[in-house]
Amino acid sequence: MVTAIASNAERSTRRTFSQTTGLTMLRIEDIQTPAVLIDLDKVEANLKRAQDYADSHSLPLRPHIKTHKLPRFAKRQIELGAQGITCQKISEAEVMADHGITDIFLPYNILGQAKLERLVALARRTQLRVTADSVQTIDGLSEAFEKAGLALEVLVECDTGMGRCGVPDHETLVTLARHIDASPALTFSGIMTYPAAGQLDKCAQWLERAVNVLTESGLPPKIVSNGGTPDFWSAHVVEAATEHRPGTYIYLDRYQVAAGVGTLEDCALTVLATVVSHPTPDRAVIDAGSKALTSDTLGMDGFGHVVGIEGAAVKSLSEEHGVLTLSGSAALEIGQRIEIIPNHACVVSNLFDSVYLVSNGEIVAKEPVAARGKVE
Repeated sequence: MVTAIASNAERSTRRTFSQTTGLTMLRIEDIQTPAVLIDLDKVEANLKRAQDYADSHSLPLRPHIKTHKLPRFAKRQIELGAQGITCQKISEAEVMADHGITDIFLPYNILGQAKLERLVALARRTQLRVTADSVQTIDGLSEAFEKAGLALEVLVECDTGMGRCGVPDHETLVTLARHIDASPALTFSGIMTYPAAGQLDKCAQWLERAVNVLTESGLPPKIVSNGGTPDFWSAHVVEAATEHRPGTYIYLDRYQVAAGVGTLEDCALTVLATVVSHPTPDRAVIDAGSKALTSDTLGMDGFGHVVGIEGAAVKSLSEEHGVLTLSGSAALEIGQRIEIIPNHACVVSNLFDSVYLVSNGEIVAKEPVAARGKVE
């Protein structure tokens, strides 16, 4: 990661990269801010460390690409051993399929004729699974796929404590599993959950009971899909799980560091910003606001970690401004560039059209975020 682009002296060190045209050489000081830097060496280390852990516990990974939205990283995750990928929306999955990925899980309720038609088209060129937590969703899937003459695997989403989507009890689970099993063109393949952070034991008990209830009902689940990065290093505790869907583990961020998943030094994504104002000795303003850093706090104080500047904190954000408070020996200059580890990397990925890839401290490429803005 480029961690020191701060002083005039440091700017004398030129770093260049050849763009895909091979015609333009761009120095790092020429990059317009705010911009996103991705440290490829840290990405690789994070991916390998997670895959090694999963392999050691015989726990297949199906990474969630909503964190990076880059086909190159999805392919690398599969190369390292992931059995396929997870996409949150059809548009994300379409982009990944366009880039040759053929095993996709889409854990989202798909409703409406237009989206069902797109889902059918996607299923014609990928191995596809989806989830449902209502009769309405199941009936729409069944009608669309029967009409198309295709079969679709469906999992029931379960609420194991997150309080978001998912059936809240095992009785409803069995009812929906039976409904899927009886629906034309659909196959009941199992269950899926996104557990609340810090509640793995509760999740494990819920899923174990679910497997038993379904098996007793004559519908043993082939797949039990668990997810999340915050509790990743204890994911093996959920013994019923047949796969795990981590997302943020590829980059990590300030929240994941607070959760103990990694360290600040492991964080692969930073936002490069410029100090544009310094009204008082203890206040500076950068050109990265909520449209670059995200306003998510996730229970933490401030909006990111300022790399390498002790006593500097991102105190508040408006759309195009980030206000930093300075304490102790922290000092900044107008025009100085700094890097910030955001609270939530996944949101940041969707805020930029492209990112700069860094290896061994050198910028090597500018990569379009292929699935950026794909939220439908």
